Amino acid sequence: MSSIVCHPLIDTQNGIATDARIKKQRPPPLVVSRPRDLIQESCERLVLSDQQLRRIMTLMEKSMEQGLSASKKNVAVKMLPTYVDAVPNGTEKGDFLALDLGGTNFRVLHIKLEGKETKMTGKIFRVPESIMRGTGEALFDHIADCMAKFMEENNLKDAPKLPLGFTFSFPCEQDGLTKGKLVTWTKGFKASGVEGADVVTMLRDACHRRKDIDIDVVALLNDTVGTLMACAFQENTCQIGVIVGTGTNACYMERLDRIPKLAGYVDEHGVTPEEMIINTEWGAFGDDGTMDFLRTKWDDAVDRESINPGQHLYEKMISGMYMGECARVVLEDLAKQGLLFGGHSDAISIPHCFPTKFVSEIDSDLLEDDDRTFQKTYQILEDIGVEMITANDCANVAYVCSLISTRAAHLTAAGIAMLLNRINKKQVTVGVDGSVYRFHPTYPTLLDAKIAELIVGDIEVRYKLMLSEDGSGRGAALVAAVATRLKEEKLAALSSSSSSSN
Repeated sequence: MSSIVCHPLIDTQNGIATDARIKKQRPPPLVVSRPRDLIQESCERLVLSDQQLRRIMTLMEKSMEQGLSASKKNVAVKMLPTYVDAVPNGTEKGDFLALDLGGTNFRVLHIKLEGKETKMTGKIFRVPESIMRGTGEALFDHIADCMAKFMEENNLKDAPKLPLGFTFSFPCEQDGLTKGKLVTWTKGFKASGVEGADVVTMLRDACHRRKDIDIDVVALLNDTVGTLMACAFQENTCQIGVIVGTGTNACYMERLDRIPKLAGYVDEHGVTPEEMIINTEWGAFGDDGTMDFLRTKWDDAVDRESINPGQHLYEKMISGMYMGECARVVLEDLAKQGLLFGGHSDAISIPHCFPTKFVSEIDSDLLEDDDRTFQKTYQILEDIGVEMITANDCANVAYVCSLISTRAAHLTAAGIAMLLNRINKKQVTVGVDGSVYRFHPTYPTLLDAKIAELIVGDIEVRYKLMLSEDGSGRGAALVAAVATRLKEEKLAALSSSSSSSN
């Protein structure tokens, strides 16, 4: 595979365009040639073959099966049961509340369901830093206070008690649909007394302390499950939910007979479901060394300087939190080798000076700029302080960014293709959300094309990717709606069984 090396059509001194001409004209149109390419040679490990991706698929499924096992404890991919055992079937109706806590803002929503129609009202509230770092009781009191204000503003305080779905996008160990203990705070939260505690109980207690609102928490979920459910509301064939944003995660519908750690499970109504959504927590794939054959010195550098070295290694090769920094360390290395920026590396050596949005903007430049003038790329490099920028530099920076984003899309595709192969149903919809999927110009196309190349199975799998609409909000209400429907159906079945036996 050869790369593009570009030569500017302006006078240069020692191969570098003079500052005066560049500032007036920006990088001019380029002539493309293909001599020996040292940059391509340096970056060849960023290009993944289908053979490598299929090896990733095999290793990931093995890691997931370890996570599903009853005997394996310290596993990389946790495979957490969600206790959500059905998707919407179109008969759900009524009023539901949703609470979405996943960062410094949280939302309260009221959603009315009628068939395939939804009406939604909501409000965003802030979590002050003093509350984020105060006590857990103060945090949940603040949430309950905001819920009370929302319910009063929407004339819901005197309404019948509404079922509520609680999206809590922090690591949790669930023991049931409404039971979940916080493992550890992330995203800047440090509220005391919450880690190891049941967050649903803390929310209920805060509401009881107020005495003016009455809620019925019927489901606890994370945003990935919400993504699946929001898409399943539109497409009943949705069996996989994926988020590729600041972080990455996936969930999917698994047969209960393939979950050894849930052997003998019955729900609160004495029923054993046929299947259940599993929250994979796949961002940690590779933490046990299984991806070392694929990782590069640049991945090691990004990991060393992260807040959690040695953890979430798959996520660090894919997600928006790390994609820009991975591109930056590659560019820094190339500059220090004398292959970029005339060997000047000071500006690009500043950690986090090259966010993921720059990768998206530069990939847009590559996609949209037929004349290869790389105007956006030049402006970005100039803004971060790079000097002596040639047109070749712009082309090769765009090349590196395309390698980083393509690798991320292909690694994600390997995970999704593995799940499609595992589910092995004729028609499956994959719900996808997250800033990288939404805003990167080529990521969705790269992802879709590579999945199609990687899927195999006993039957021909037809799949489609579907952008999720508000998984953490609408999805939470839908989980609550499905839980309410199933509860009513199971109670009706038990009542009917009891009547017939008498």
